[in-house]
Amino acid sequence: KARAVADAKATKLAPEDREAMTRLLAHRGPDARGTWVGREAGLAATRLAILDLSPAGNQPMGDPATDVYVVLNGEIYNFLELRAQLMEAGYPFRSRSDTEVLLQGYRHWGETVLPRLRGMFAFAVWDGQRRQLLLARDRIGIKPLFFAELPDGLVFGSEIKAVLAHPSVRAELDRTAVDEYLARGHVAAPRTIFRGVRSVLPGQWVRWGSGRLETGRYWSPDLHQPLLEGKEDDLVDQLDAGLNDAVRSHLVSDVPVGVFLSGGIDSSLVAAIAQRHM
Repeated sequence: KARAVADAKATKLAPEDREAMTRLLAHRGPDARGTWVGREAGLAATRLAILDLSPAGNQPMGDPATDVYVVLNGEIYNFLELRAQLMEAGYPFRSRSDTEVLLQGYRHWGETVLPRLRGMFAFAVWDGQRRQLLLARDRIGIKPLFFAELPDGLVFGSEIKAVLAHPSVRAELDRTAVDEYLARGHVAAPRTIFRGVRSVLPGQWVRWGSGRLETGRYWSPDLHQPLLEGKEDDLVDQLDAGLNDAVRSHLVSDVPVGVFLSGGIDSSLVAAIAQRHM
């Protein structure tokens, strides 16, 4: 929903450079554009409005009292469930957006909010009290997120070209990545074709603060778990329940929802289940 760019040590970045970085992502979010600049960090976002079409859902979104600011690209499908838990814990909401759920969820749970999220997303959280930037990507890596480490900060964006627009990032080919592409037909993450520009891996978090870059995983697939267990009828019921739950959660939207239908068994099944719940 919102494609974001950011830089640490934001006060060193000229407004025209920040505008150029944001403008490159306008095609990904035509509904609104926003910028927040603090003493040590800056965030910008272009919005494709899906939930809460009002200005209350615009980004970047923040809480000045705790100095926490977020930008979110994608959707958090279980945001209503998390919102109810946060309201019960006393957190107020001024919008119906999943971005605000991420904001308040981080304030309440900190980084342990990550394994609670179901969805396709890439986001950034600036925590001014801890003086750190947190990047994270969904478990399967549906939404893209790239970054480059600088001597005095970090630059990130939903597309590499936004990162390269930063005046301190050089568009220099990584020769090892070129060799890998010619040999294998692709460049394996976290490396990209550009030297110094990396991809956040699926299920990974990246933390930058006090001049240090750290990475870790909040989710990994359990490759030792048996794929099939139980009688055939029970397995069919499990599959049916899982598909219905997944499709139903994708239908939460304040704009019309459609299906790309190729006619195969997978898209036809998704369309049939969507029709059942709409």
